[in-house]
Amino acid sequence: MTRYLFIYHAPMTPENAAPPTPEQTQEVMGRWMAWAEGVGEAMVDFGTPLAGGIQVTADGELPSVRDVAGYTLLEADDMDAALDLARNHPHLQMPGGCTIEVHEAQAVPGM
Repeated sequence: MTRYLFIYHAPMTPENAAPPTPEQTQEVMGRWMAWAEGVGEAMVDFGTPLAGGIQVTADGELPSVRDVAGYTLLEADDMDAALDLARNHPHLQMPGGCTIEVHEAQAVPGM
């Protein structure tokens, strides 16, 4: 099985969003956990929300210009199977036009 990295994009990072009510948190997390349960043993790392990104360059550091909200690492037979998992992800139902970027993790020679 190949590993795939899901990078979650949102118009607002979790740190900048209005805090959800406990009921909203329970509802959203219930959908995420149901999705993760469907992924099953193929889940490598459920991931976490991300905030406060810093872009490091050869010339120094800058605030991140990407709207990265989180990540997940999972295994799938191929890109089509990974895309099927992304198409049914609850992140796509979040307000504001959230998206998921899917990347195949490439093997590092000699490792």
